[in-house]
Amino acid sequence: MTTVNEPEAVRAIRTVVVDGEEVAVAAGATILDACGGRGGEIPTLCYGDTITPKNACRVCVVEVEGSRALVPACSRPVEDDMVVTTRSDRVDHARRMVLEFRGSTVDLSLTDRVEEWNAEYGAEPGRFGPDAATLADRPVRVDNDLYVRDYAKCILCYQCVDACGDQWQHSFVIDVAGRGLAAHISTEFDVDLPDSSCVYCGNCIQVCPTGALMFRSEHEMRAAGTWDEERQTTTDTICGYCGVGCNLRLHVQDGTIVKVSSPPDSPITSGNLCIKGRFGFDHAQNT
Repeated sequence: MTTVNEPEAVRAIRTVVVDGEEVAVAAGATILDACGGRGGEIPTLCYGDTITPKNACRVCVVEVEGSRALVPACSRPVEDDMVVTTRSDRVDHARRMVLEFRGSTVDLSLTDRVEEWNAEYGAEPGRFGPDAATLADRPVRVDNDLYVRDYAKCILCYQCVDACGDQWQHSFVIDVAGRGLAAHISTEFDVDLPDSSCVYCGNCIQVCPTGALMFRSEHEMRAAGTWDEERQTTTDTICGYCGVGCNLRLHVQDGTIVKVSSPPDSPITSGNLCIKGRFGFDHAQNT
């Protein structure tokens, strides 16, 4: 038990048991952090490096000794002597069902590692109905020159809502409208983006994990069959539009910038940019 007389360095460490092995992590860390973070063995669809977890997808659930229900690893803080089991029949069954339910209602074709996880957990989304990628009732919304919205790929993870709202941009342009199966991401009064108060920072694109929000340049290249990430390189640089010093990550294919992101661990931007930094790259390649 922690006491007030313990040194701060001691009180800042928590020791947990993960799959039979002791792991020491900083106080305030989550179970997901203790298990290696987003790139570890625990699958997660809705987790973001810069957004407070909403526990939306539930595919990262694990067993915690003494807990009746499975708990989301992305948001549950570790506690001293916590015992965590990341793989069991119960955990695997829950993850398989989540992957099947999500995959049968949402197009996850652009979501990282989903095919790998489906194979690992034996998930078969098709047994619940037609391939979600063929859904025609949610057409791609192209109403501006900068980015498109493909809500057939949206898993309602709330990351775009939080990035636009009180966690980063404070524009509050987008939110979740409707309830239950009718819930969907929307602008105020469901107007087109040019008629909304959107400032086109594109921070919602940065945090979207499924490709529901995408650069228009990427969308058009994918439609034309020319988008090829294996041929792309990234270069980190500094935005030259003002003196703030925002970090840019240029995604380049065949000598042409195709989109711009920002490193989520940047101490200047934390992955966020303004409209100029994210979309104002054409001038660098106009001749």
